Amino acid sequence: MKNFLFVLIVFLLVGCTAVRIDTKSIDNIINVILSKENNLHNRVGLGYKYYVPRGISYIDTTDFNEKLYSKGNYYFLYIDVVSYYNQVEILYEENSEKYYSRTIDINNNFGYLEINEIDNYYLIEYMYNYAKIEAMVQKDDINDVVLNATYILGTIQFNDNTIKMLLREDFLLVEEVYDVFEPKQDTDKFLRVIYD
Repeated sequence: MKNFLFVLIVFLLVGCTAVRIDTKSIDNIINVILSKENNLHNRVGLGYKYYVPRGISYIDTTDFNEKLYSKGNYYFLYIDVVSYYNQVEILYEENSEKYYSRTIDINNNFGYLEINEIDNYYLIEYMYNYAKIEAMVQKDDINDVVLNATYILGTIQFNDNTIKMLLREDFLLVEEVYDVFEPKQDTDKFLRVIYD
């Protein structure tokens, strides 16, 4: 009985704080999730690790590209270890003509979220912390996909020693450079092929 009372008193004195995430507001989703320090991870790649929220399934990895799936939507995750290693500055200019456009600067990590309407679908391009998620979704799924993508991107942690080894000249030879973090001006090429 004394132990129970002790635990109850400690619980009451310490207390718990719950943060409610308003999932109807994209801005609130981003601000609440990315402002928290989160060290969760349940998925490990070459030089990085991150957390995959419940309800999302891992499908495949090709180099630093991962394919995930949830509720009828595919998420394409790109990890840019070269830009991370070289601490490349992320530049993005907000565009009010887009369905949604926002620069993100939270916890010394930078990025952007841009959503464009294409033929009654919405292309989500979400870049944060040297990683990017792209998804083509229906309007009703936007907030859910942004919520999941925010959890994934907000938990990415890099392993500097592994990345340094990977980027040695004799270990990884990169012949062509693609900048996957630039917003796409011509969105009809990559994801349209997948959905057609």
